[in-house]
Amino acid sequence: MKVRKVTAAASVLLALSLTATACGGDDKDDKGSGGGGKVTIGIKFDQPGLGQKTPDGKYEGFDVDVATYVAKKLGYKEGDIEWKEAKSADRETMLQRGDVDFIAATYSITPEREEKVDFAGPYLLAHQDVLIRSDDSSVKSPKDLNSKKLCSVTGSTSAQNVKEKLAPKAQLQNYGAYSQCLTGLQSKAIDALTTDDSILAGYAAQKNFQGKFKLGGFKMTNENYGIGVKKGSDLKKKINDALTEMVKDGSWEKAVKDNFGPANYKNEPAPKIGDIVK
Repeated sequence: MKVRKVTAAASVLLALSLTATACGGDDKDDKGSGGGGKVTIGIKFDQPGLGQKTPDGKYEGFDVDVATYVAKKLGYKEGDIEWKEAKSADRETMLQRGDVDFIAATYSITPEREEKVDFAGPYLLAHQDVLIRSDDSSVKSPKDLNSKKLCSVTGSTSAQNVKEKLAPKAQLQNYGAYSQCLTGLQSKAIDALTTDDSILAGYAAQKNFQGKFKLGGFKMTNENYGIGVKKGSDLKKKINDALTEMVKDGSWEKAVKDNFGPANYKNEPAPKIGDIVK
């Protein structure tokens, strides 16, 4: 009787050991089958229209829609997604450490970044632009920003880029956040706000700002937004296939209209995979 008890206990322990081994074998780079697991995605939490965590704990925006579509094509349900905030300065580190499986966060593809991470896409071609008051007819080209009060966030190179290359007499105003720039623009404390047109459109599309601002449409730079993955990850091809399908079935165009439509954002057509506009 004692022998039978020991044998049964050993069997249970062996079964538990095998189960634990199987559960611990999940590799973050081997994604794409879903199967009840989780996928961790990095997005911005503070960019309306692109990536925003709402007060009620929901996530919305164009990048969120793109990432959710991709995750579903990889085999995950919406409830399987764990969203993590991916601040601009942290994105490469998050991917290298494996904190996230991929990042969709207004992540421009650049040669410097490609040395550290891989990119799927691009999935959106944005441009540096300016946002001005809807009743302001004085800014018709970048040179008209001379002597104007031009706002961007502290640490951004957008305003400096305008001053150095296009409007040397522009008066730079650095604020702590784009929302502060918008408040200043509304009160006429500043004349224009500059960053990527997609980000500007996201703000202008918000209900409390609709009809108050307009985009200049200047296309001062090309920003190829890609989805960042860990260097060498096989997710790159899988995500590219998902992005191709998103454009093909009309989901990409719907996401653009849903998130940027109220701002009258004249977006570029969906870029082809691997087509980087210099």
